[in-house]
Amino acid sequence: MAARASWKGHLKVGDLACAVGLYTAVSSSDRVSFNIINRRTGHRVERQFVDSETGKPVERGDQVKGYQMENGDYIVIEGDEIAEIMPESDKVLNIKAFIAYDDIDKLYFDRPYYLAPVDEHDEEALSLIARGMRDGKVAALAEAVLFRRNRTLLIRPHDDCIVATMLNFDYEVRSADTVFKDIPDIQFDKEMIALAGHIIGTKQGSFEPSTYEDRYEAALVELVKAKIEGRAPPKKKPAPERKVVDLMEALRQSAKMSGKAPAKKAPAKKKAPARSDSSSKKAS
Repeated sequence: MAARASWKGHLKVGDLACAVGLYTAVSSSDRVSFNIINRRTGHRVERQFVDSETGKPVERGDQVKGYQMENGDYIVIEGDEIAEIMPESDKVLNIKAFIAYDDIDKLYFDRPYYLAPVDEHDEEALSLIARGMRDGKVAALAEAVLFRRNRTLLIRPHDDCIVATMLNFDYEVRSADTVFKDIPDIQFDKEMIALAGHIIGTKQGSFEPSTYEDRYEAALVELVKAKIEGRAPPKKKPAPERKVVDLMEALRQSAKMSGKAPAKKAPAKKKAPARSDSSSKKAS
């Protein structure tokens, strides 16, 4: 079945424009999903909103958004008030600037989409834009109203396709200072640094997404399969006991497990003091 576009509009660079669609690049639809059911009846449970004070159900027409103030009271925000401030969508991905791809902090990456032409006659214009970005080794920053909000996207060629990654706003990314400000600047001796470097060197590899397994999802599938077949669910293996060890000893043990540990430099031999002529004469 052909993929459905999450959004359709036009990609525009100056006077050059082409019709494009955004297609979700990641999806959780293949994960095992559950419904909440009544244990006694086996019937599916429906979610219901109730008043926190009276405990009585609240009909959909009486449900409204509210902003809680410091004193605990709420300011009611009506749906039409929110609709009034929503930006109007002109269905245009407007490229504002081309930047070096490495200039973007990947911490701001949110959700990736594939950007593809809607019709065959739009392929030429989109391919030209992609070719220009490849040759210039740049990515494009674009703005658009997507899903009722204004968004910023990073558009870049990726292999044989084009990826548009929605970016987080600056206020959404927390400062690292809130986490790392109290970590001291620790000085390590040369042996510890050499052991750590050796372990890293023996673990060199490449990123192959297909080799990483979602073990939780696999266990869920096996659990559901066992239930359907009437078998006893598989038992979880007990985790090995973890011992608290000295950091240096842990590095040495890890180096042994990962391969031949780096050889320690033998201490330099002390040279024997030269014998003077007078001392040799006294000895004789």
